[in-house]
Amino acid sequence: MTDDMTIRVDADEYVLRRDGDGLQVGRRVAGDVAWLDTVDLGLLPGQAREAIERGDTSDEALLTAVRGIAQAEGERGA
Repeated sequence: MTDDMTIRVDADEYVLRRDGDGLQVGRRVAGDVAWLDTVDLGLLPGQAREAIERGDTSDEALLTAVRGIAQAEGERGA
């Protein structure tokens, strides 16, 4: 993955960006991206990492991983 990747999870749109050994995850709101977190790629399941490399935004493992990252961010901010 060399560019930003946009993924829709439920009603929200997220942007994924490689950052060294990490993955930046942001939520797109009204055209702007609010960066939520940078996650160590090694913490993601193998199938999610493979989906990132393929650019497959419909992969269930990747959708589940992004959903979990967003939920954790929401709980931290609550």
